[in-house]
Amino acid sequence: MTIAIHVSGDAKRAVETHVPLLAADLVASGITAQDPALWGPAAEPEAAKRLGWTEAVSVSRPLVAEIAALREELLAAGVDHVVLAGMGGSSLAPEVITRTLGVELTVLDSTDPGQIRAALADRLESTVLVASSKSGGTLETDSQRRAYESAFRAAGIDPATRIVVVTDPGSPLETHARDAGYRVFLADPNVGGRYSALTAFGLVPSGLAGVDVGELLDEAEAISLNLADDGADNFGLILGAVLGGTSPLRDKIGIVADGTHIVGFADWAEQLIAESTGKSGKGLLPVVLDTESPELTESLADLQVVRLVDNAHAFHLREHHPGELLISGSLGAMFLTWEYAVAVAGRLLGIDPFDQPDVEAAKAAARALLDDRPAPEAPAFVDAGIEVRGTAAVVDGTDSVASAVEKLLSELPATGYLAVMAYVDRVAHPELAELRDLLAARAGRPVTFGWGPRFLHSTGQYHKGGPAEGVFLQITANASDDLEIPDRPFTFGQLIQAQATGDAAVLTEHGRPVLRLNLTDAATGAATLLSALR
Repeated sequence: MTIAIHVSGDAKRAVETHVPLLAADLVASGITAQDPALWGPAAEPEAAKRLGWTEAVSVSRPLVAEIAALREELLAAGVDHVVLAGMGGSSLAPEVITRTLGVELTVLDSTDPGQIRAALADRLESTVLVASSKSGGTLETDSQRRAYESAFRAAGIDPATRIVVVTDPGSPLETHARDAGYRVFLADPNVGGRYSALTAFGLVPSGLAGVDVGELLDEAEAISLNLADDGADNFGLILGAVLGGTSPLRDKIGIVADGTHIVGFADWAEQLIAESTGKSGKGLLPVVLDTESPELTESLADLQVVRLVDNAHAFHLREHHPGELLISGSLGAMFLTWEYAVAVAGRLLGIDPFDQPDVEAAKAAARALLDDRPAPEAPAFVDAGIEVRGTAAVVDGTDSVASAVEKLLSELPATGYLAVMAYVDRVAHPELAELRDLLAARAGRPVTFGWGPRFLHSTGQYHKGGPAEGVFLQITANASDDLEIPDRPFTFGQLIQAQATGDAAVLTEHGRPVLRLNLTDAATGAATLLSALR
């Protein structure tokens, strides 16, 4: 199976309007030929070094045997538990791949001390850590690697036998790994992180966990000719036209898993779309929905629904969901098709889909807070063990969590959205994700939900660089049992609080309404918060 797409309504009109023009302008073949001029002169310098993903299938082929050989070596040594330390593009694709193929992979994409402790306590004697960072300087990944190095040594295990590194050539992480004797897989430096699903970043952790990554590349290869062809049936052009070419623009993209065999694909697509398009006051906001989400019954004029289905289900759904785009396909084909489509959407929107100018701002703010570590800002008030802080327009005149949330929702523009950002252990408190549907039903507008700090490498770019129409609910928690970061002057608990505080500060500087709720006790606070908002 490769790809099947069905369009109707505004989506169909977008295809009819834009695909012939895109074909005539040789956009598909131009992307395949890595033509950096397709997105205009301002984008050309960045695009010139970010189109290597179009040849990822062929470039990655030699990795298949290398990964298989290392897996056999590890299994022979009794090492069968794979932990991935990575953020954003380094973790989202492997998570989708392994969940879809039914293979266990522990994804460590948090700085919450509880989540780190739980991972370290899980089968350390049979664990291999894959430390994955394109830049080689990702603070979260560096901290996680340090924790595992220390834990391995404390258990009498040589870290050189248990740590595998995936990074770009010449990065600080490569230098450290070579010096330490770790196994290193180098990725193509001409591929941005969010386009790296079919490179070493997606394949190494997945393959070590037990996925047949050669088959994944076969699936992508099967769609390659279609995606390179300047024709009306090019799936990348069709999907790209719907994402970026509806008129008026439906700039909220609701992604619904409805019968698809692919698990968690919307979370990967969320990063690809938001980080690629959310800049210069423009962008597409991906909203991960389920089949019962309130947004699907609100008839929102700015919401374009993309429903992920299987072929049989797609036929049944066609008459029931007019105006939506229905898409099905194999995982490898879907990765490559969406990468092409978002590049196409960037051209239609008039933005550079390969830079991320606002991602660094929150990182810089967090680093500054870690260097100075000022005393925490006093809360505006405390309600049932939840400390309430925020911008004046949100917290002034309120005295409860419920009233502060209501005030935040009142700040929503008519075309706005609410972002819930939970800097909390997502393994221990998955119930917090229930807030998304609760708040969507009350707001009558799209609501995104992101676990911090992982969303900073995803929708974080859109929140700062996209249209100024978001309001933000941030949830943090005091660490009940903090954890030192070896050879660092700060702990994991201090790191995640600095990341949250820095993010809130940057949003505030951008004039965004922010409400910060800090759970003084995460175990009881999550239940208290859910109860208050019901």
